[in-house]
Amino acid sequence: MNKYKEILRVVLAICIIVVGATHFIIPEPYVKIMPAQLPYPLGLVYLSGFYEILGGIGLLVPPVSQAAAWGLIALFIAVYPANINMAVNHIKLEHIPNSPWVHVIRLPLQAVLIAWAWWYTKSYNSEKQASIIPKSLIPKELKLK
Repeated sequence: MNKYKEILRVVLAICIIVVGATHFIIPEPYVKIMPAQLPYPLGLVYLSGFYEILGGIGLLVPPVSQAAAWGLIALFIAVYPANINMAVNHIKLEHIPNSPWVHVIRLPLQAVLIAWAWWYTKSYNSEKQASIIPKSLIPKELKLK
């Protein structure tokens, strides 16, 4: 189970980093689904993209991975209003089918992402954890047991 958990940690991290990067590369779709009540939509898109990238990287740095997972949970909750706005107002985005079924599937998917990140909030042996930095460079006092 631990092997698969770590493979899925890397998958989540890479997916979140890629999605975060798209906030900077093509921010328009994210701005389009931003609820009108929120100020500075482009700034919020960049901010959420930054935190997605940071959270994805953090998942792969053992001393901060638990905090990163909690941060991603908070982020997934924070961006949920944009997904609701897209569904309620039937906002069409290029390359995404404009179907009620897409929204029916997309809205609960956020709960799956939250649960997936929550899986990494528990204390875990950092020696077995996927890491983007060599474990030998992590000070012993920062290693989780």
